[in-house]
Amino acid sequence: MRLVVLGLSLSSSWGNGHATTFRALLKEFAARGHDILFLERDVPWYASNRDIADPDYCRLHFYPDLAALEQWRGEIASADAVIVGSYVPQGVEVSRFVQATARGVTAFYDIDTPVTLAKLRRRDFEYVSPEVIPGFDIYLSFTGGPTLEHLERHYGSPAARALYCSVDSSAYTPLDVPKKWALSYLGTYSPDRQPTLERLLIEPARMMPDERFVVAGPQYPADIDWPANVERIEHCPPADHAAFYAASRFTLNVTRADMIAAGWSPSVRLFEAAACAVPVISDKWRGLDELFASGREIVLADTSAEVVGALSETSESEAAAMGHAARAKVLAAHTARHRAAELEAYIEEARAAASQLQAAS
Repeated sequence: MRLVVLGLSLSSSWGNGHATTFRALLKEFAARGHDILFLERDVPWYASNRDIADPDYCRLHFYPDLAALEQWRGEIASADAVIVGSYVPQGVEVSRFVQATARGVTAFYDIDTPVTLAKLRRRDFEYVSPEVIPGFDIYLSFTGGPTLEHLERHYGSPAARALYCSVDSSAYTPLDVPKKWALSYLGTYSPDRQPTLERLLIEPARMMPDERFVVAGPQYPADIDWPANVERIEHCPPADHAAFYAASRFTLNVTRADMIAAGWSPSVRLFEAAACAVPVISDKWRGLDELFASGREIVLADTSAEVVGALSETSESEAAAMGHAARAKVLAAHTARHRAAELEAYIEEARAAASQLQAAS
């Protein structure tokens, strides 16, 4: 099939997890024989931080403003499916254009579902609104669980389906490198994640001055009081992620407050680290135990003391066994190949529903 995607970014992974999610998914979707066009709004903060220019699995083009989408009207109209992603600039207007133009299946891919729903409750319609949600044939959601029914019943989505983030299993593999850090964290600064980062990494670093820690990611305020044994890396590009994880005895997964409240919201970093067979310490939320078994495939922690205990009491062999068990779980159900097959099935489901509706009328 021919697919058009209008997403936040494919070209730049700077300050967002969308790029790695789209790259992995679309690479495998193309491997299934499909043709893909990705349209990205040309914005300066991504233009100056691009780490992919010419992907071999899709056509990537940039548009300067909403009016410039007119030149892509023919491709959008004739595509078998068109996906609009969350956080796309002027996303509501883009959605209306797509819904008025596309003759194939239309979908909204929300890689930020709990954040989106919190924004909608505040009547913040930055990139999607209650008026456009029913106009999409499918609402592809980063979050599963009860949220899917809520999207259908409260917002009128004809079909809300979970499309979790995933991992490119060819890029995220175990590497044999020296361990530099007892605990690492990879993520852009977020005010609502920072208290958890303080509790589960910064405070343990203060309690374990002889161990080394690291936080990688942009936009952290200059006034954060980092302990001397916490290294800061401003940006770790995707090509370096596997080596970054491999140099860590454990890595930390921190979840945004809205996603904890919703549950069933695994981040792309969680799957990436697990695919590298690096044991993960994570905060707790509903649905996580359906993805990874606590104590065998992941460590769940609420307090600084629990993190210190995991770092000081887990033997090297126990940590390795946990990492490889988590990797086996990811390879069995959470690779980009799995997600591409799910996406294809959802599109086919929507096409069949549309055909039945046409026949009935």
